[in-house]
Amino acid sequence: MVPNPSHLESVNPIVMGFARAKADILYNHEYDRILPILINGDAALAGQGIVYETAQMSQLHGYHTGGTLHFVINNQIGFTTDFDDARTSTYCTGVGNMIQAPIFHVNGDDPEAVIFAVELATEYRQLFHTDVFIDMVCYRRHGHNEGDNPKFTQPRMYELIDKHPNPREIYASELLGRGDVDKQLAESMENEFWDDLQKKLDLVKEKPLPYEYQEAEQAWRKLKKRAGVDEFVASPKTGITEKNIKKIVEHLLSVPDGFVPLRGVDRMLEGKKKQWQDGLIDWATAELLAYSSILVEGNDVRMSGQDVKRGTFSHRHAIFYDEKTYEEYNRLAQIDEKQGKFLIYNSLLSEFGVLGFEYGYSLATPDTLVIWEAQFGDFVNGAQVIIDQYITAAESKWQRMSGLVMLLPHGYEGQGPEHSTARMERFLQSAAEFNITVANITTPANLFHVLRRQLARPFRKPLFIMSPKSILRHPMCVSGLKEFATGQRFQEVLDDVEAAKSPEKIRKVLYCSGKVYYDLLEAKIDRKIDDIAIVRLEQLYPFPLVQMDELAAKYSKAKALWVQEEPSNMGAWQYFWSFYRNQDIELLARKSSASPATGYKKVHAEQQQDLIDKALE
Repeated sequence: MVPNPSHLESVNPIVMGFARAKADILYNHEYDRILPILINGDAALAGQGIVYETAQMSQLHGYHTGGTLHFVINNQIGFTTDFDDARTSTYCTGVGNMIQAPIFHVNGDDPEAVIFAVELATEYRQLFHTDVFIDMVCYRRHGHNEGDNPKFTQPRMYELIDKHPNPREIYASELLGRGDVDKQLAESMENEFWDDLQKKLDLVKEKPLPYEYQEAEQAWRKLKKRAGVDEFVASPKTGITEKNIKKIVEHLLSVPDGFVPLRGVDRMLEGKKKQWQDGLIDWATAELLAYSSILVEGNDVRMSGQDVKRGTFSHRHAIFYDEKTYEEYNRLAQIDEKQGKFLIYNSLLSEFGVLGFEYGYSLATPDTLVIWEAQFGDFVNGAQVIIDQYITAAESKWQRMSGLVMLLPHGYEGQGPEHSTARMERFLQSAAEFNITVANITTPANLFHVLRRQLARPFRKPLFIMSPKSILRHPMCVSGLKEFATGQRFQEVLDDVEAAKSPEKIRKVLYCSGKVYYDLLEAKIDRKIDDIAIVRLEQLYPFPLVQMDELAAKYSKAKALWVQEEPSNMGAWQYFWSFYRNQDIELLARKSSASPATGYKKVHAEQQQDLIDKALE
């Protein structure tokens, strides 16, 4: 049973992801061993787009569950809407035709026929490994809730229902007519049934039912149910030995004998090898290094999203293709004999369905790093129901933790209003009670540590990363080998290294987060400015108040500004300011706007230049 809010059918992909994970973990990918069952209403099945998305996922390599059983309680009324107002298709199960799934229509007044349909559907699923639909045509005798009067909108239907015997009465009459039972036996069976229900209820109240925890559930039980405030002040150490770093990176930069990578990939590898010879690691290598180190420790990593194998911005290249044979080579598959599995899938063009699936997968086990990447951060809008109803609220509502990671490309590079912002303000508005982590990271080493931190802590929290676009290849966005080594950890705040040497000389401190740091830094270096400090918030929530207080004391004589690329009504400003309402901190940002960004490259460049000039004046 998966916790489910009232957002119709939103639980569907979560059930599928949960079932997929259970099969992967408990049954070594044998999907016949577990059956996801979805109980649908007729109006929701026909009306909710998520049903279509999950149907399209059903036979895809990354999302196949061996087939889902969809049991439709077709009471012919959505809320107070007749079926002829609720759909265009003849049947509410029309979506099943799209994937050529069997659809069994059965009369809810005939219990034996319903059982026959269920057994037939289950056997079909086990044999052919596809989704199956059972459309149980029935009715709702009472209103949608205790205070609802259905006669207001369906007077004719409820006149018929009032006169219609219920299924128990119909079935009892049929059994009596066939001579299977006599009237006295039928009545005694009903009384015994109700007595049995009451006894079971009393038993449960007195003594919990016995339950044998599965392996993955045992893993959840070992974690802390509640994390204390002290556990968010500083991150645990997540560095690895230099020996392991070298082993992994050298594996990532090599290909098997006889494998011929594409020319562009070959050039990319040569560039990274030169970087590695200089002791430097870029963003893509740091990301793969994080996953690889988790695999080497025996844990699995699962990643999905649109174009994730190469990455939307062609930076990741977790999978190589042979130029001659076109065969795939998984770069993270054979690092160590006893390593975990690296499972990576390019998804269908879906956000709602796929994010729900990955969230469901993350619920099954705390020991697998589960990642979903949006093609652009803006596209996460399509999955807002999963974020609001599950990811940010589930621990508060249902005491259900998740370590899901969401990578949301974010940054103002002049790509217009649809490809600039991941709407970090929405996540910050949903942040409370240490429910999530929101990060906007600027160094490869910090990315490495924050990803490893997901499994290193004795609890799990969803992680939202405003991941970069242009700085994926920025020459200054590199980290040295030592920053990944044993004893190192994620840095919630990064001070200005040069300014920290002489803080008394600093006249202005610029607080910022993400890619705008590099714009400010380049201009500062170019203009030879040495009395301005640029401080980066790498983690926005939970807010690193202890570190920020230390920096405020260090630069107490300097004027403080918050600098962001986003319009002033978006981004992190209002959240940041909530911690400093009584202090003199100014804002530098684009003016408030209904649209996230301008659609004109020239205007964007002018806005960005004006922002930098004002910050450094």
